[in-house]
Amino acid sequence: MIKHGIDQDALITKFSEASARQGEAVRKAVTEATLKALQGRELSLANIRQVLNTVAKAASTGAASSALPSADVEKLLAKAVAGMDGALEMAVQANRKALQQMVDQGADLQQTQVKKALADIEKMEDALFAALRKAAEGSQASLEGLWAQVLKAAQGKGTGTGAQASATMSDLMESAQGNLRQGRALGLRASQAMLDSYSTFVSGVLIGMSDALQQGGSAPASSRSK
Repeated sequence: MIKHGIDQDALITKFSEASARQGEAVRKAVTEATLKALQGRELSLANIRQVLNTVAKAASTGAASSALPSADVEKLLAKAVAGMDGALEMAVQANRKALQQMVDQGADLQQTQVKKALADIEKMEDALFAALRKAAEGSQASLEGLWAQVLKAAQGKGTGTGAQASATMSDLMESAQGNLRQGRALGLRASQAMLDSYSTFVSGVLIGMSDALQQGGSAPASSRSK
């Protein structure tokens, strides 16, 4: 079944048939499926939540059919989380690039559309955690405890998504303050169309980033490695 641009059956099969040694393959499959789904729509927080919920549910359904011991199933679920986090981290980076372009033109972080974009970035890690909780609540009893452990671990160590969001907020604030010192102001007429269609614009940025990766480029460094 295709839902929100995701081949749920393919993901379910990937998890149900995965061996204990195929964790990285599972992670990669989840990242690719999540990114593909995010690229197929406006990159709004509502759409991101739909995609994360669908991916987490497919992972849970597939894991429930796995013949692996519980410890190995838990590791696969952790890889699913890592896969979603990797895709979502790229979504944050796409927002960062788009917002930086606006700030470089002199955009005010207090403008309505910019404020909303920043607020959505801050909510992305919570959206991931919420998708995991929802998957746990809808899973078989045997998986609920495993999901709880995976969620606890993710919350404890933090995510790439959260780290990127924090770095984005810090960098944009610094850029905006620099604009104020230089007296630079946004040309509203020139940028209003971009502001009004922000979700579509940032989706295009994400597609460009993904295309660059497929052509042999490297992903932007995670803020956790700084």
